[in-house]
Amino acid sequence: RRDMSSGEGNPPIRRIVTGHDGARVAKVMIDAPATNRKFPGPGTVSTLMWVTDSAPAKIPVGDSFEDMGARIVGTAPAPKGTRFCVIDFPPGNHPGMHRTETVDYVIVIEGEIEMDMDDSTVKLKQGDIMIQRGTNHAWANRSDKRARVAFVLVDAEPLGIGNPVLGTHNAR
Repeated sequence: RRDMSSGEGNPPIRRIVTGHDGARVAKVMIDAPATNRKFPGPGTVSTLMWVTDSAPAKIPVGDSFEDMGARIVGTAPAPKGTRFCVIDFPPGNHPGMHRTETVDYVIVIEGEIEMDMDDSTVKLKQGDIMIQRGTNHAWANRSDKRARVAFVLVDAEPLGIGNPVLGTHNAR
């Protein structure tokens, strides 16, 4: 039996980052498995792809740039920033209700996942896209297979509802 708490059994995610070298030639700067992974629950793996700290985002030219996918961050993005991650949810995960002050673009890559809210539940299947607008919610995999879901969180204006989850550098 595999130890799912280590993320074993979840295939790596190839992360390709483009940019411009010192001569301003467009090229691939990074092409490797994403390695910035957290394990928020048994069998659940959250892999950070990239973050931005501002809008408009900075995209400096040159071979030397910060790998924004290597940062240690919280759930929510920085003020005026974004956070892009992919989460693998094992079957029977333990969902936890939470809310962020963000607009979230949610893309189901593999499997199916249910989003429980205060008064309803919606099931998303592979290929489905959701725009989640600051609602209280929890992600539940009630199927018998892994669900792989991509999330892009975009900072939004505070709603003044409840106690949202803040990022490590969000102090509103």
